[in-house]
Amino acid sequence: MNIATEAVQVGLEWDSRTGSVAVPIYQTATFRHPGLGQSTGYDYSRSGNPTRETLEKGIARLDGGARGFAYSSGMAAIANLLLLFKSGDHLIVTEDLYGGTCRLFDKIFSQYGLSFTYLDTSDAAAVQGAITPATKALFVETLTNPLLKFADIPALSTLCRANNLLLIADNTFLTPYLFRPLDFGADITVYSATKYLSGHNDTVAGLTVVKDPQLAEQVYFHQNSVGAVLGPQDSWLVIRGMKTLGVRLDRHQENALKIASWLKNQPKVAKVFYPGLEEHPHNRLMRRDTRGFGAMIAFEVTKPELVEQLLLKTELISFAESLGGVESLITFPEVQTHADIPPELRQRLGINNMLLRLSVGIEDVDDLIEDLRNALEE
Repeated sequence: MNIATEAVQVGLEWDSRTGSVAVPIYQTATFRHPGLGQSTGYDYSRSGNPTRETLEKGIARLDGGARGFAYSSGMAAIANLLLLFKSGDHLIVTEDLYGGTCRLFDKIFSQYGLSFTYLDTSDAAAVQGAITPATKALFVETLTNPLLKFADIPALSTLCRANNLLLIADNTFLTPYLFRPLDFGADITVYSATKYLSGHNDTVAGLTVVKDPQLAEQVYFHQNSVGAVLGPQDSWLVIRGMKTLGVRLDRHQENALKIASWLKNQPKVAKVFYPGLEEHPHNRLMRRDTRGFGAMIAFEVTKPELVEQLLLKTELISFAESLGGVESLITFPEVQTHADIPPELRQRLGINNMLLRLSVGIEDVDDLIEDLRNALEE
């Protein structure tokens, strides 16, 4: 079955008694037991809630995993995965990743004895050279934030199997609709479901999917013990958003390719980073492994003054953090999403004072291009 159809069908099997097409919102903290030593399968909503479970089963099916888990945010999802490790363990991490993830690793979990090495995970040889006896996992963004490098998951998976490492893939930018890392050898996927999966900038959520059932039991133990679970109202919003994932991403991508092609021909734009452009270094690799290139664009303008001009003069495109919603958003990574990355690393990576990140929405593309054109005019 096509994954777009699978997404639309999430939750339709739930309420056989009434035949409700929409998943009910079980706004309850606890559940009555039918008798001593008996359970309906639900006892307390931290441990399991029917609305949340519908979402968790749905994302597991879309991603091809054994079990899914829903959290109160994408960062809560990643934090719970780090509980799989103990003091002294080492992880290799994508170097140009979301600044909040970097903050979580370096400012919080490093205090508990975990260590992290940041490098270009699109370079399998560099990853191999960074492995030590203490290395336990490789954490990658399948499409990096904000420079849009694509990870060769099959090659990295082979490397991880040979070294007994877990491969954790943050697949937020691509979603299962465009790429399923578990099919290519990853062990765990993680999503900020706030983004494309919910798709409407109206809820904050995180999801993980685990391929191995035994590993999934460990993840569930941590989810239940720590309790940063997603509430039923937000679970329902993510389910609703996922049902239109296919049609939204088709439009997002169509718009993104047209805008990226337009931007690269503008005299005030120095560089455009979009993997759908043939000149992008990972274009062929993505054509091999994915169903599309996503809808995130990074671009560098020719002088710093143009940054503020673009941020303040666009009218349809909102100057706001986050991404993946139906509305187009533009951000300035150096001072917003990636401010927690050390300045010297930002500079080396090219996250500088002329780089902007554009989350392309589903508006009419000609209107979006006109908005950018007007903002670039002095």
